[in-house]
Amino acid sequence: MNKIPKAFLISDIFCFALLLAFLFSLPSKLFKTPTSFVIEASNGNLLSAAIASDGQWRFPVADSVPIKFKDCIIAFEDKRFYSHLGIDFLAMSRAMQQNWKAKSVVSGGSTLSMQVIRLSRKQERTVWQKLLEVILALRLETRYSKEKIIGLYAANAPFGSNVVGLEAASWRYYGRNAKTLSWGEMATLAVLPNSPSLVHPGKNSTRLIKKRNDLLDKLAKLKYIDQATANLAKLEPVPGKPMPLPQNAPHLLNRFKLERASLKIPSTRITSTLDENIQRKVNAILKRYNNRYRANDINNISALILNARTGQVVSYVGNIYQPENADLQSHVDMIKAPRSPGSTLKPLLYASMINDGFILPHTLIPDIPTQIAGYSPQNYDLGYDGAIAADKALSRSLNIPAVKMLQQYKYERFYDKLKKLGIGTLNQPADHYGLSLILGGSEVTMWDLANTYMGMVRTLNHFNTYKGLYNPEDYKPASYFNSDSKDEKDYQRTSFLDHGSICATFNAMEEVMRPGDEGLWEQFSSSQRVAWKTGTSFGFRDAWAIGLTPNYVVCVWVGNADGEGRPGLVGIEAAAPVLFDIFRLLPNGKWFEVPSTKLKKIKICKQSGYKAGEYCTDVAEELVPVSGEKTAVCPFHKLVHLDNTSTYRVTDQCESITHMQHKSWFILPPAMEYYYKIKNSDYKSLPPFKDGCSLSGGNSVMEVIYPKNNAIVYIPLELDGTRGKIVINAAHRNPSAKIYWHIDNEYISTTTNFHQLAINPPPGKHTLTLVDENGERLVQTFTVLDKEKKGGR
Repeated sequence: MNKIPKAFLISDIFCFALLLAFLFSLPSKLFKTPTSFVIEASNGNLLSAAIASDGQWRFPVADSVPIKFKDCIIAFEDKRFYSHLGIDFLAMSRAMQQNWKAKSVVSGGSTLSMQVIRLSRKQERTVWQKLLEVILALRLETRYSKEKIIGLYAANAPFGSNVVGLEAASWRYYGRNAKTLSWGEMATLAVLPNSPSLVHPGKNSTRLIKKRNDLLDKLAKLKYIDQATANLAKLEPVPGKPMPLPQNAPHLLNRFKLERASLKIPSTRITSTLDENIQRKVNAILKRYNNRYRANDINNISALILNARTGQVVSYVGNIYQPENADLQSHVDMIKAPRSPGSTLKPLLYASMINDGFILPHTLIPDIPTQIAGYSPQNYDLGYDGAIAADKALSRSLNIPAVKMLQQYKYERFYDKLKKLGIGTLNQPADHYGLSLILGGSEVTMWDLANTYMGMVRTLNHFNTYKGLYNPEDYKPASYFNSDSKDEKDYQRTSFLDHGSICATFNAMEEVMRPGDEGLWEQFSSSQRVAWKTGTSFGFRDAWAIGLTPNYVVCVWVGNADGEGRPGLVGIEAAAPVLFDIFRLLPNGKWFEVPSTKLKKIKICKQSGYKAGEYCTDVAEELVPVSGEKTAVCPFHKLVHLDNTSTYRVTDQCESITHMQHKSWFILPPAMEYYYKIKNSDYKSLPPFKDGCSLSGGNSVMEVIYPKNNAIVYIPLELDGTRGKIVINAAHRNPSAKIYWHIDNEYISTTTNFHQLAINPPPGKHTLTLVDENGERLVQTFTVLDKEKKGGR
């Protein structure tokens, strides 16, 4: 067998080594320079951008390069670009001849491929470097398509100052997308990379115009455009100083910068789901209101719009954008900031209680002075209704009924429900919040709040789509960028909130009184139906408004980023007008379909809103959520026994059974009755007992309104330093009854009709005894704290 000559073996190894060197000569990533973070609207237009970490405006490589730029740059730099393999030998020989004659470099023969290599290497150009560029250009042509190569050039060519790449140059010099540039504008940009340090906008404009016009003539000569178009393009002005880039979504841009790694998005550019037109208009609305509110030192405002049909963000304005005024703290993204939610969680409690069979939509809820373990909630108007339907309590945003409802539902259960619905800021145990959870005692973010309501909207929207089943993906947070992920079809028979309870909640929210001229919305057929709720945090620090339709969820927050409270900073006055201005931007649509198969017709007591009992006289059949079957029967209608004139109540001790009349009577507990009959003139108090008759079955004629049994109270000092008094209040069913008051078994006073007394008991535990003229007694205790103990609490 013949041996392979050693020389051939060495030459083969050498050739193989050269081939390997050629194949691996290009790095896997040509350009490692940092790029600007860029957010585009859903239509592809630029919303916001941030300068790259090296101080350059450099956008990521675009998917495509405008055809005008391709024509311009090929005509200007490399007219045989599509026919060579990275090296244009004709251009190189021509350049060598010209440079030889001029005894200096007056012409270059570099192709666009060679220029891409040079831009990626950024090394001093020597003969050897030039030779290496030739080799690497050949390798570039074998790896990338012509379109990719011209895209790399367009994204990395210098355009003067700190502007790199066509897209950044287009926005910096013309304030528009490169795809919208004219022939004159594109020709101007095309000549800049050839000599960016000498010829750039703002300097040497005469030479820039000449270079541009020469290129336009060349384009006409090469038949890219006709001469008339070239002549018209020559009349266009060249740009002056660079323009600032749009900042229509700066807070979303910052959010993207922080979340890009966790979202696993490789590029620093995203096409967002934001509607550019709506985003601009919302910015303008917030700016207008901010100018008004700043007169009251209310400096910040934000708004979020979610598309409930698609689960995407339509508008994201985290704050007003005024970076020149650092005191305004406009850089803070209030959509992500944890804040007190005020009353915006009340609809969630209402829905949960209906869902779990605790109440019906019109169930009467107590609205009386309340003290629970030292906690004394107050209604915003400082008044009391005695008892009010649950849906009316929600639409009027009454605090005491909300606390009473949470007391019944249990705050631990509600705490768990909120976490399941997506409220992610509950980082303390349930006991830390207690009953204050329903009045803003926790913190939420606008993002979580809006997404929770969107989950409810999507659940109701999909009632027919999912044939009455539920998809947990409906509560998935909204997305602000286009992704390929799809909802998983993991349908379930139950959900956090059922269709019926959500529908009832939205109906109640629709009854909230709108602000200003919006209060007459029902009189206009063109008005949009909106379910909505406001919220105001303690100390007037946060004003909220959240509204929803089948298509959109809109959330607005007004306040100060530093938490400073201001008078007048309330949801209905500060946030609600903004909410309805935003809804006027959005297209109107049909209202929710009624989830009829998730509702059941049952008999309801019209006076109490409870499931009708045997003594309810005014009964109506209503469609309520199926869980309504689990609710209690009306506790307020009872059978009473009257004499034959219906004037007095009687018992078998004083009246013959044959002479009695038995009637159903709507009877509220004394404290509820005391306030209820003031606002409900048709309420009929129980007749008094006939002389000689005694009440059987315990005391139900008197009730202490304040302080409640076992309450702990504190008596503050007056302005002059003297010790103040507490006002104790009681109610009696008989409006003209007398009550004899005793503290610690010592008589102190008598009251008639209006049973209220101001007293100054010493610190310690006390026994309060009330006796009416019929001998009925009511005994309970309360404790008065002294100043030192109060201060240490």
